Amino acid sequence: MKHIRNFCIIAHIDHGKSTLADRLLELTSTLSARDMENQVLDDMDLEKEKGITIKSHAIQMIHTYKGEKYKLNLIDTPGHVDFSYEVSRSIASCEGALLVVDASQGIQAQTISNLYMAIDHGLEIIPVLNKIDMESAQVEVVSDEICDLLGCKPEDIFKVSARTGEGVPPILDAIVERIPAPQGDPDAPLQALIFDSVFNPFRGVIAYFKIRNGSLKKTDKIKFFVTGREYDVEEVGILRMKLVPTDEISCGDVGYIITGVKVASEVKVGDTITLAGNPCSKAIEGFEEVKPMVFAGMYPVQADKFEELRTVLEKFQLNDASFVYEPESSLALGSGFRCGFLGLLHLEIVQERLFREYDMDVITTVPNVSFKVYSTQGDVTDVHNPSGLPSPTLIDHIEEPYIRAQIISKSEFFGPIMKLCLDKRGTLVSQHYITADRVELNYDMPLSEIVFDFYDKLKSISKGYASFDYHQTGYRPSKLVKLDILLNGEPADALSSLIHEDNAYTFGRKMCEKLKDLIPRQQFDIPVQAAIGAKIIARETVKQVRKDVTAKCYGGDVTRKRKLLEKQKEGKKRMRQIGRVQVPQSAFMAVLKLD
Repeated sequence: MKHIRNFCIIAHIDHGKSTLADRLLELTSTLSARDMENQVLDDMDLEKEKGITIKSHAIQMIHTYKGEKYKLNLIDTPGHVDFSYEVSRSIASCEGALLVVDASQGIQAQTISNLYMAIDHGLEIIPVLNKIDMESAQVEVVSDEICDLLGCKPEDIFKVSARTGEGVPPILDAIVERIPAPQGDPDAPLQALIFDSVFNPFRGVIAYFKIRNGSLKKTDKIKFFVTGREYDVEEVGILRMKLVPTDEISCGDVGYIITGVKVASEVKVGDTITLAGNPCSKAIEGFEEVKPMVFAGMYPVQADKFEELRTVLEKFQLNDASFVYEPESSLALGSGFRCGFLGLLHLEIVQERLFREYDMDVITTVPNVSFKVYSTQGDVTDVHNPSGLPSPTLIDHIEEPYIRAQIISKSEFFGPIMKLCLDKRGTLVSQHYITADRVELNYDMPLSEIVFDFYDKLKSISKGYASFDYHQTGYRPSKLVKLDILLNGEPADALSSLIHEDNAYTFGRKMCEKLKDLIPRQQFDIPVQAAIGAKIIARETVKQVRKDVTAKCYGGDVTRKRKLLEKQKEGKKRMRQIGRVQVPQSAFMAVLKLD
């Protein structure tokens, strides 16, 4: 065990984690030069296109230090706030972390929140200052920031350029020297934490785990602690670029296991693996439950694909443990699922991955958050969907989730950012200057205000410099109303939303204007209305497509034209009574992009 080191790389988005991981893999010759490519651990096309890490990836490297060989298990983590659950799982299975900070951008909000998470788990932190080869790098200034944050000395910080490889080799020695070896008892009953899993159509579920106590052999019979199911081990092995089978995984090490489980729900991430014959007494702690922030409905485009969508979501949940779902039905869209996400980027990525990896096209409804509704009888219900709201006479009050937002920005954007937060019903908690030209703002804000376009607006007013992180702080009473959108007099439940009383009129007005442009014209006039209860607050009309019925009248009496027009008018009226309005998917998505 003393020759094993488990570590992860944590940083803000785009500070160079994946590039640093590439250099470490090159230096330890884990990959041949022929197989090497940029961001080699990001194996999804989507990750390479967007330049972000979505899933954490584990890989084992061998490093020789003072004549002895050490196994280094690296878990690369995402940097975006929406994938912080992946980071928490990686941190739970490591003893140390490389904290990467971009020398040109300095410390960002996500850096701080990931660092606190690592310190809470007692990880040894190795600070790394990246991108020192850039012209805009402020090495001295950012080094001082890191020293203030960590309380370390400037000489403890590794100054590197992950792109060119300058200064990277000493990091490998530091990992061996500074990060402690894993603790555990090799002779105790087996206790292993599942930190990730993937679904393979031929082999079934492949679970990645870290052994805390005991060891696991290929011949063992294992048991999952939470589900209580028992299985024979088909294959165990270590994680290189490909899965490498071995006979035994020892205490403290990281590996994978294949048991031939074909049902996705039987393997839970965060579960403990133990031996069926000699089980451990309790599961491993320190693993947090996922808390979805944003909810949206997902429905198959064709109604008969409902069961297929269920199977796809089950498999997808293995690859993304922070995604949760439950069945629901809607008047407009039929049967589907209510899904929970960690944020809007997460929702966008899930939708894109379902289409690319499983060829599943889905309709996604307007995202919203969950509210607590207190009835006049004193009951409390959680409402995820505006259509699940009781009638207004039965509601005593509604509470909505609040978050503590931490924004770090250049001080020149201080004014516009404060205005944005105030417009979103935020209250300033504290502000302080990290350096002369960088300020940290802490706000209490309703989560529902952030769901739509807060992040995009923050980035545009700060020219991309501001960074943003948040955590939920609880629920507070709020004046919320249900805004319905009526198409041709029928409520379109997929477009309804719960919104603060003060913003309802402007939001309803914008919704109607946007939908007027997006809904295709029919043979009859379609009124698009926004309503609160029985009160209409905004209206637009999608004009009908008309045929020129008077074209065949050349000359003659005007009554002939009149008669034809009256006949057409009657037909339009009848059509409007039985006509149904189809809402295109672009209309649902456009609601998110209301500016």
